[in-house]
Amino acid sequence: MTLADLVVALRTEAERANERRLLTLAGDRECGLDAARDALATLDDPDATVLTTREGVGTHPDGADRLLGTTQTAVVLDCHDGFSANVLGRVVGAVDGGGLLVLVTPPLDAWSGSEYADERLAVPPFTAADVTGHFRRRLADTIRAHPGAAVVDVDAGTVEHDGLTDPPPARSHTPPSVPADATFPPDAYEACLTADQADALSALERLRDGAAVVVEADRGRGKSAAAGLAAGSLAAAGRDVLVTAPAYRNAAEVFERAEALLTTLGTLDGRADDHTLTATGGGRVRFLAPDEAGCLPDDPDAVVVDEAAALPVRRLTAFLDAPAVAFVTTVHGYEGTGRGFDVRFRDHLAESDRDVVDARLDDPIRYAAGDPVEVWAFRALLLDARPAADQLVADATPADATYRALDAAALTADEHLLREAFGLLVLAHYRTEPDDLARLLDAPNLDCRALTVDGHVAAVALLAREGGLSESRRTAMYEGARVRGNMLPDVLTSQLRDLEAGRPVGYRVLRIATHHAVRSTGFGSRLLADCHDEFGDAVDWFGVGYGATPRLVRFWERNGYRTVHCSTTRNATSGEYSAIMLRPTSDAGEALHDRHTRRFRARIRDGLSDALDDLAPDVARAVLRATDGAPPPSLTDHEWRVVAAAAFGPGLYDAAPGAFRDLALASLLDPDGSLDDRQERLLVRKPLQAGDWETVADDLNYVSTRQCMRALGAAYRPLVERFGTDAAEEERRRYGSD
Repeated sequence: MTLADLVVALRTEAERANERRLLTLAGDRECGLDAARDALATLDDPDATVLTTREGVGTHPDGADRLLGTTQTAVVLDCHDGFSANVLGRVVGAVDGGGLLVLVTPPLDAWSGSEYADERLAVPPFTAADVTGHFRRRLADTIRAHPGAAVVDVDAGTVEHDGLTDPPPARSHTPPSVPADATFPPDAYEACLTADQADALSALERLRDGAAVVVEADRGRGKSAAAGLAAGSLAAAGRDVLVTAPAYRNAAEVFERAEALLTTLGTLDGRADDHTLTATGGGRVRFLAPDEAGCLPDDPDAVVVDEAAALPVRRLTAFLDAPAVAFVTTVHGYEGTGRGFDVRFRDHLAESDRDVVDARLDDPIRYAAGDPVEVWAFRALLLDARPAADQLVADATPADATYRALDAAALTADEHLLREAFGLLVLAHYRTEPDDLARLLDAPNLDCRALTVDGHVAAVALLAREGGLSESRRTAMYEGARVRGNMLPDVLTSQLRDLEAGRPVGYRVLRIATHHAVRSTGFGSRLLADCHDEFGDAVDWFGVGYGATPRLVRFWERNGYRTVHCSTTRNATSGEYSAIMLRPTSDAGEALHDRHTRRFRARIRDGLSDALDDLAPDVARAVLRATDGAPPPSLTDHEWRVVAAAAFGPGLYDAAPGAFRDLALASLLDPDGSLDDRQERLLVRKPLQAGDWETVADDLNYVSTRQCMRALGAAYRPLVERFGTDAAEEERRRYGSD
């Protein structure tokens, strides 16, 4: 069979079944690209997309991003130098039913070799020679083994596997209909392509009543289109609809469908800007990034959160303050999974006072159910990876678990182990990408450890080796150069100006996840303790950087980690400030920890009234309390008299605000602090963050500013007694306080 014959045969059966086919052209790169051009000529498709590494799609996937939301009859992806699993994941979804996905690859037997190693995984001080090929070997194996995947050896000019499956003809979709009680325009339902999509649109009508609507589906089912039709219907009725997503490209389909519907209805007034549609009745559909949208600016009537599972719980919870909200999310996918959404957010949703309406779309729109290319992509990129079933670990205790290394060889040899471990890692973070699977299997700086119960993964940790950098690399980092895979040394060096921070070697805990069936029972702490025992003598420090919440800070503090930095900007997606914590294990690690602890204490005093003036008080309390070695406050005798007079007599806070700030900081850094939670929040909001009295009183639920002022004075009394000098004691006694 010639290549032309194979292409015709693949295309013919793909069109008959409304499925897609995968064609792999393996061998020399130029021969592969020539063969791809011949294949496209056979298809007679001048609009087919060819993505090559010369366009930079391996490291800069803009070309692949342009395909999001589009449909193609054929896409060619060059998988030679700069190959990226992220790009492959994006490209797969762009091929329409009846179309071909063409991969131009090295020889499949040689693809895992060092000459094809992904240099992006060579984190300094490692080199490309240290990158393994397990991911690429696994990818090649799935291509060879999967139905609907043809393989051509372009060097030999032979068809290794024709990929033909002789499928039955495609079944037509169940046509949608307009519900008898529909309140959205009939044109919206007539724009639906499946009955599933119409059912989802009907569920989204409940946004008119203030409900929280959850729409879940795999990719290609039309969930974003249904959300767009709902947004257009609401805007046509004069409603203000705020749309948010991790990036505008995620929500582009929402806007396209909303605009098309408003045009059909004759109510489109225009685009106020690139991200805003206006309707003639005063309604609109507008996009804002999650950090802006979380404040609900201009009081929208409804919010649509697309790719909701890609956002953290804190951000999602904020949207429950909207009059109505729709969470549109992917069940299986790397921009967040529906399973993660369920585990992390459903309890918050259930505890709200909202009526919750669920809708799920199962029927693919652009290709038939069971499409072999979709099934292959799910397997090859572990898009449907999930943890072990609850009942397999639910009754276990940390003492029942076995600590074990999950090296790449073990993971690739045991598909169930790989799926369980990676499924937990996907749930541990709201943004996990296909490239993370390649890193897990091939990156030389990563180590994976787990606790297993009867062979099933109950907890997993991914550790990244950082530091140990040469003097020249440390100097370059200090002068602004970025060094891959060394996040903690990078921050400590480039931002905090420590030229020696990259010298000690450490392990950063990149991810840690516990199965939700045994969460909060000690598995995470047991796993960390075992990692510390195994690696502690080989490195100088353990560290972690994460979006700070009080619960997470307390977890890391309990496990021996101490705060050395709090970022001064919020993460644009999570909306959280990041904490960096260290756990030293050697003299070099102690020195690194101690000097950054001192510097953190010195800068946080003023930072809280500047860049961190909106840091949540409970987060501030947690990160400060998790800092080692707080010295006593250093106030002059005069300052002590002012503070003592304000606490016990007629003194004024405004007479020495710096002294009140120093004493507040000393109290919050003190592990034996005696104030209650509300008093500590008051110390954060007023003396440290310098909030005005009215705002602070309102934030902390005081009935008046006068009551708030009295409460602050009362909060300082035990501080004067604990830290005060003879001058403070003399002033205190002046007002009859014994």
